[in-house]
Amino acid sequence: MDCLFCKIIAGEIPSEKIYEDEEMFAFKDIDPQAPVHFLLVPKKHIKSADDLKEEDAELIGHIFLKAAEIAKSLGCENGYRIVNNCKEDGGQSVDHLHFHILGQRSLQWPPG
Repeated sequence: MDCLFCKIIAGEIPSEKIYEDEEMFAFKDIDPQAPVHFLLVPKKHIKSADDLKEEDAELIGHIFLKAAEIAKSLGCENGYRIVNNCKEDGGQSVDHLHFHILGQRSLQWPPG
């Protein structure tokens, strides 16, 4: 498979890993938009949020629980934002489901 995130998970492309378990991989964003900005990526290749199935519900719950744990461990006690871009018009640039976690600054709304 020619997927950037699958290659990062496999260690074929270097990344600054923050967390890893059997189901997911977390690493720092290479173009951070906040003092804390990392990505949470399921190891299972799922193209986008539109491609989630009922069987993926436990995986997504796990990712969100870990998002909170990791964000707090990185100093985001005052809050953070979880972003998922879905497909082209949603701004998705890599066809592998992923979540951006941004924190340690005041985040405005709407995002842009």
